[in-house]
Amino acid sequence: MKFRTWFIPFIILLLIWPFSGHTNAAAARPIEIILDGKVLTSDAPPYIKPKNNVTMVPLRVISEGLGAQVDWLQSSKAVTIVKDGNSIVLRAGSTTAQVNNTAVSLDVSVEINSGRTMVPLRFVGEQLGLQVDWSSASRTITLTSQGTGFPPVVEPTPTPVIPPNEQPSNSGGNAAELRGVWISTVINLDWPTKASFGKIDQQKEEYIKLLDEMQDMGLNAVFVQVRPTADAFYPSKLVPWSIYLTGTAGRDPGYDPLAFLIEETHRRGMEFHAWFNPFRASMNADTSKLPSNHVVHQHPEWIVKFADKLYINPGIPEARQHIINAIMEVVNGYDIDGVHLDDYFYPSGETASSKFNDDATMKKYNSKQLSKGDWRRDNINQFIRDLGQSIHAVKPGVSYGISPFGVWRNKASDITGSNTKAGMTAYDSTYADVRTWIRQEWIDYVTPQLYWSLTRQEVRYDILVDWWAKEVRGTDVKLYIGHSPYKIGTPEIGWQSADEIIRQLEYNERIPEVKGSIFFSAKDLKKNPLGLIPLLKSYFGS
Repeated sequence: MKFRTWFIPFIILLLIWPFSGHTNAAAARPIEIILDGKVLTSDAPPYIKPKNNVTMVPLRVISEGLGAQVDWLQSSKAVTIVKDGNSIVLRAGSTTAQVNNTAVSLDVSVEINSGRTMVPLRFVGEQLGLQVDWSSASRTITLTSQGTGFPPVVEPTPTPVIPPNEQPSNSGGNAAELRGVWISTVINLDWPTKASFGKIDQQKEEYIKLLDEMQDMGLNAVFVQVRPTADAFYPSKLVPWSIYLTGTAGRDPGYDPLAFLIEETHRRGMEFHAWFNPFRASMNADTSKLPSNHVVHQHPEWIVKFADKLYINPGIPEARQHIINAIMEVVNGYDIDGVHLDDYFYPSGETASSKFNDDATMKKYNSKQLSKGDWRRDNINQFIRDLGQSIHAVKPGVSYGISPFGVWRNKASDITGSNTKAGMTAYDSTYADVRTWIRQEWIDYVTPQLYWSLTRQEVRYDILVDWWAKEVRGTDVKLYIGHSPYKIGTPEIGWQSADEIIRQLEYNERIPEVKGSIFFSAKDLKKNPLGLIPLLKSYFGS
């Protein structure tokens, strides 16, 4: 999500360790970059500036690997990179960059090489929280996603505004509140591990251990990704078995994972929410390894390629209904507590030269003669409404909710938006008009991904909590908050202590509309970043 979001997973920008003494010895061998076990490809090979020990990488790799919004302005030879409310501006020939409007010195500037725009990873990497291992012998960079974030900028630390006549309670919330965790299955981020492919008992043991650890921290709900890429973690008549169960798309794992997951979760008195990624069809554009019953083969006319990933076109009514039917298989067939959607609707990161190609679809289906943005939002609105109606028609007690990007709109774009300066927004970047979903009460809850600290000026946590609380006030829509333990220990503003999460939970207590929290993700909680686990246990009284 969450990662989107966050990581979410697929970060490519990285910090290169010095290569002193090794460059000449292996100069003939190209630099290989491995992200979360996958070798990354590039339209131009990375290279080292030996004088500065800085690795340069093509701009295209940044947009496709990171999923950031990237714009290159030829007239000024400037590149702007925007991601999660952050912005970096780099200019060719300039030894100064702008990081969130703050001037920062550069060792190497942007340069054009063989027609490619190349950017310095040493500088950009230092702006992000990344784990990087360099092998001089093999000239291989092994990168493990750790979340993203810009380093601290000297600025005043604000004091969160406490609502009048409300004081923090002495306990960590109440036992009835939702305390959830996202469990990502895409590229085997949280569960199951690749080592468990073909080993039913090992997969089960891994989940049991994971559940025990989450419950021991005080959590009472799991949000497990059962549809990562137009596939299934359950026997389906509509979509194939997920590649993340066996390593081969379409291969039967030999048991019903979803039935097992639900049984083990309920055995502990915890809630099980089935998490679906609705429109993502494949994590890469290679369809040769996808089975014949995959949507990319069954309905190639529904598929749009963008940034080397495949998506189901939300503008096609039949495609939207196919996704609803796939989700309803789970609603009808399993004893789930909820249906959960993440924030992947239309993909973000479009640029003037890289567009999500749905012009023909818009020409065919835009009967209301809406603008491109309004038409896309209307498509998502119809999907959200129709799915909710389908769920509640057969199982009114199943909770239906969504975790959108944390900023609906900035006040600069809409006076009713939040007082933030996010580089992307749910409304304008993913075409998710969450306000409409709340006001129409098409959803039962909303979980904005508030992955910023209480001291991050551009996207301050408390300001956003207050904004979302106001949005749900007077409706039957509950508000849960999405938290980012994956950022703890990264250089981003406010994340140098695990206490940041506790302070956020304490702030939530003061806001009556906040009914719980969900953490991204399970693997990051397990790592106990900067001692978070004992803090959560103490706070939740577990």
